[in-house]
Amino acid sequence: MNTNLSSFFIFIAVFGLLGVCHGQLRMHFYEESCPHAEEIVKEIIWNRVACNSTLPAKFLRMHFHDCFVRGCDASVLIDSTANNLAEKAAIPNLSLAGFNIIDEVKTELEKTCPGVVSCADIVALAARDSVSYQFQRPIWDVLTGRRDGIISRESEALANIPSPFFNFTTLKQSFANKSLSVHDLVVLSGGHTIGVGHCNFFSNRLYNFTGKNDEDPSLNSTYAAFLKTQCKSLSNNVTIVPMDPGSPLSFDNNYFKILKQNEGLFQSDAALLTDGEATYNVNELLNSQNFFTEFAQSIMRMGAIQVLTGTSGEIRKNCSVVNP
Repeated sequence: MNTNLSSFFIFIAVFGLLGVCHGQLRMHFYEESCPHAEEIVKEIIWNRVACNSTLPAKFLRMHFHDCFVRGCDASVLIDSTANNLAEKAAIPNLSLAGFNIIDEVKTELEKTCPGVVSCADIVALAARDSVSYQFQRPIWDVLTGRRDGIISRESEALANIPSPFFNFTTLKQSFANKSLSVHDLVVLSGGHTIGVGHCNFFSNRLYNFTGKNDEDPSLNSTYAAFLKTQCKSLSNNVTIVPMDPGSPLSFDNNYFKILKQNEGLFQSDAALLTDGEATYNVNELLNSQNFFTEFAQSIMRMGAIQVLTGTSGEIRKNCSVVNP
């Protein structure tokens, strides 16, 4: 095994043994109430990822979009109703996927331990387990004990999910609003090492960056020429391209290497190089072991944003519908 990864997994083992708490979240929350819960989640997620290597990026994004709106409360899973447009209806969430697999996990858990495991914990576990499939072992700890929210509003998703068009100042504020640091912002941006972007979220950088039919000068010109062969117009909202073309299905630190070559796909990626502190963090993460270690910590902090615990919220019976 890669020595960087070996050291990283030793770190994770020690980190887990030391025990970590964020508020009332803790390791193995379901140890007594549903002892096989985490194994059930992992088995289903790994089986699905084995057949579909695009799922890790989808579950990681779902977790991120969930936590940034009302905290990690599975509000992103709730369907719209005649009286309410839910988060799913917001433009940033229209391309989310994997809801059917979350439902599959929930159904199995309800058979085993009815009314015990929250949809919010399933989302957090699905993100970790899907990304970890590549390594055949968990690459970060997931603290559990989240409860499910009962409110989901499209407007709040639009207001809280960071945009790929954000500059650094706006990005920094968006993360600070969730008690996440510049360090967390840079580290979590590394999640763009897997997954794809739709042309319409970056084509302005190719064709009309300042409204004068111009190209973003901070974008590598060779890479820009390639992107123009994929996204032939500003109006293309169908075509997708990998965010990390060198290894689009491999969770690694390659994102930071291409970022340094000015090949970050989104304006929000390039923005990380416009700030001294963020650039310092980017340089630190060019080391693979640093990336894995820091990602494990930052995503645990993200997974603790505004969580509902104790008697707050509910344990949804069906992840897409608030309990009657």
